[in-house]
Amino acid sequence: MKLAKRLAVEGAGTAWLVFAGCAATVLNATVPAQGCNVLEMAMVFGLALTVAGYAAARASSAHFNPAVTIGFAVSRRFPVRDVAPYIAVQTFGAVLGAALLMRIAGGRPGFSVAIADFGSNGYDDHSPGEYSLAAVFALECVLTFVLVFVQLVMSSTAGRRKAAPLAVGACFMAIYLIAVPVSNGGANPARSTGPALFVGDWALDQLWLFWAAPLAGGAAAGLAHRLLRKPHDSVCAATQPRDGV
Repeated sequence: MKLAKRLAVEGAGTAWLVFAGCAATVLNATVPAQGCNVLEMAMVFGLALTVAGYAAARASSAHFNPAVTIGFAVSRRFPVRDVAPYIAVQTFGAVLGAALLMRIAGGRPGFSVAIADFGSNGYDDHSPGEYSLAAVFALECVLTFVLVFVQLVMSSTAGRRKAAPLAVGACFMAIYLIAVPVSNGGANPARSTGPALFVGDWALDQLWLFWAAPLAGGAAAGLAHRLLRKPHDSVCAATQPRDGV
């Protein structure tokens, strides 16, 4: 499929992921100060990613995450020339998803993006559990490594690709059950960027971590998969679409 169509799918899928996932907490007026319901947020993010993965099918790589794109490129499963366009549209899609959520959330009397935090990620005073920068950085690296490695493994054969969206969605849900109390759930630089642009202030100041840590984790997962992959897996992968999931 042409790059333009694949980019459109990536942008739309990322927009859906950010809108649905962050809406789980931002639109929940029954939670005091629109605080975070860990299980609800984790379930919605996981289900949203599963739905997006199945909907994208063979139309795109179904990354919806710059860290995944980097991991696939490092593993030599994705063309380097397409990395920058993919990351650009993923980030743009995340901003569109956050903008739509902001438009809807703003329709409720008394809504304040500062009070809701709008699903933004943070550390120290802006971590739900007040976890330190070092702790959040380490967790973001490890959890993103797991997510990207699972996606690489599940996309390595035709048989696995059929179940990939479900497995990756379940993995993302498990990751968020762990990460939400620590950083409000990250492991995706685009997802972190969308809400941060609307919150501004501290969210933009701390955004660097939610790019640096996930990209490091994604690159490490790509390298690990590349080193651990069996020779015949490399041959099989070469016969498959290089951006397919």
